[in-house]
Amino acid sequence: MITSKYEQDFYAWTQEQAGFLRARRYSELDSDHLLEELEDMGARERRELINRLKVLLAHLLKWRFQPQRQSRSWAATIKEQRLSVQDLLDDNPSLRGVLDSQITKAYRLARLVAVKETDLDEATFPETCPFSRDEISDENYLPPRIEHSRAQ
Repeated sequence: MITSKYEQDFYAWTQEQAGFLRARRYSELDSDHLLEELEDMGARERRELINRLKVLLAHLLKWRFQPQRQSRSWAATIKEQRLSVQDLLDDNPSLRGVLDSQITKAYRLARLVAVKETDLDEATFPETCPFSRDEISDENYLPPRIEHSRAQ
């Protein structure tokens, strides 16, 4: 079975493709794999946005629903993730156009993270994201506290 350089040594393949592009040797490009990799690069940026939002939203939920456990560490994580989201959006402005749908996707995951990390019942947390886009990005916003007992 013959395997391509793409399958044998990805790094060498990338360097070869870059060389072909620099030399304008377009007929030698591995177009199918190049297209696949370009699409994957965009998907990675979208996944990174969802991951950053997930961590941010989980901490906002924890802040709201476990006020007795609030800490500088949680506040720092919220700030760090906000800055990371902002940097990602600055580097990829077109992601702003899909931000609302990515918040929705991230919130579903964040809710499960909050359940796992707080040991509160899943029903404690709203089914849809309780934070507006502005609240999520506002570096000074922290959710109001909501006390919950374990009996719920």
